[in-house]
Amino acid sequence: MDVASRVADEFPEGGAIVLFDGVCNFCSWSVRFLHEHDDGSLRFAPLQSEVGRELLAAHDLRADYFDSLVYLRDGEAHLKSDGAVRIARHLDRPWRWLRILGVLPRPVRDAGYDLVGRVRYRIFGKREACMVPDAELRARFVGEPTAADASPASDTDD
Repeated sequence: MDVASRVADEFPEGGAIVLFDGVCNFCSWSVRFLHEHDDGSLRFAPLQSEVGRELLAAHDLRADYFDSLVYLRDGEAHLKSDGAVRIARHLDRPWRWLRILGVLPRPVRDAGYDLVGRVRYRIFGKREACMVPDAELRARFVGEPTAADASPASDTDD
């Protein structure tokens, strides 16, 4: 059974999967933020996890692709600002209104996204291993969230 079929049952209709850099403190904080403000239809997986690597491969992306979040829905992968704008559609107000940024040309949006991407480790730091979510957030992860590199690190140490 392919990875898409295995995870299909793990999210509600209309849902999506957000793959994120599990060692990036900013990215881990963003996942916790999304968990607090989305409509419950987003599921998460670190890019470094087994399921993350399988989903990357299933969408013809490199297994070491850590340059962007990856938003997966309806068999399509959306990267960088395209993924972020699509995520905004799942958020409560006022955060949902961020989707208006989609009217900007992709090169402009991606330039801003890439700028944050270049400085995220310097400003927010980086973990030695993927975040370990608490039980409530773990229920929103697909697969085993830290199977590749589980550690006693907590998601509250940043």
